[in-house]
Amino acid sequence: MNFLKKNLNGILVCFVIAVPSWLLGKTFPVVGGPVIAILAGMLITLVWTNKGKAESGIKWTSKIILQTAVVLLGFGMNLGVILQTGKQSLPIIVCTISTSLIIAWLLRKIIKVPSNTSILVGVGSSICGGSAIAATAPVIDADDTEVAQAISVIFFFNVIAAVLFPVLGSALGFDTTGGGSFGLFAGTAINDTSSVTAAASTWDSMWNLGSETLNTAVTVKLTRTLAIIPITLVLSLIRARSASKAGTADSSANKFSLKRAFPMFILYFIIAAIITTVCMSMGVSADIFAPLKELSKFFIIMAMAAIGLNSNVVKLIKSGGKPLLLGACCWVGITIVSLGMQHVMGIW
Repeated sequence: MNFLKKNLNGILVCFVIAVPSWLLGKTFPVVGGPVIAILAGMLITLVWTNKGKAESGIKWTSKIILQTAVVLLGFGMNLGVILQTGKQSLPIIVCTISTSLIIAWLLRKIIKVPSNTSILVGVGSSICGGSAIAATAPVIDADDTEVAQAISVIFFFNVIAAVLFPVLGSALGFDTTGGGSFGLFAGTAINDTSSVTAAASTWDSMWNLGSETLNTAVTVKLTRTLAIIPITLVLSLIRARSASKAGTADSSANKFSLKRAFPMFILYFIIAAIITTVCMSMGVSADIFAPLKELSKFFIIMAMAAIGLNSNVVKLIKSGGKPLLLGACCWVGITIVSLGMQHVMGIW
């Protein structure tokens, strides 16, 4: 009862914002529910500065609901199918992720982007947009303004990619008799699933390919999503070791501990993916897990509403130039590496 008394008001506020954002996201998939929710939260907080009794619940939603959403993402992953069909794309995925993270690390030092913001933009650009940011933010203790900034940057380049990539693919001479090569390009170079889907579907429509491009692009995209696991684990280990070094040498509380460093919600995410894989290998239909996947999407939208409500919009606008430049460099780097690797491998 104490929990409900303390948090219910804030949770309900986030829920009320999330429902129309979720519906609008289905109507405008290129924009997506998470972006609509975070923008709505930012606009509301301009006039609702004192959250009062709702503040605690809003903070709880931005943290716990976000972590729960990441766990539920695992139920959308059949590891066997992804690894089997994604083998061709694996070298490209490894190179694009490495490129984005290296660019983010270098520019953090060169143009003085805050550490957490550069990590979130780098991870979001290289893996899977909002989902990767959602998984990484709790691991590095990113605040809501940093998360909002990273989401905004990723969204901006998502929209550009969804519109530009089919035109770019045609100009570059991608195969128009099959969807494999462009699907691989879209799946490795566009970060968010909604924009991957939009670009791939547009290519299918342009050349009457049914859903061939879409199937390839989504499979490659899901293979990329698996990188959330090693990336978050490495970041948590680095974070814990840094905290240990910063503490006093004789304090046992500050010594590195794998148990403390390991983010438990990532473990639950892995378990969820394994459960899905085992069940589907035994003949269970993927439709069984569809409600959990949908609930995961809704929880991400709900958490983004909370993050929007906790964001300082004025600060976000004033400090937005450098993160935007960082996002642009990551995006261009990923695109060039994806095209280069496909050319080297004889795919394009």
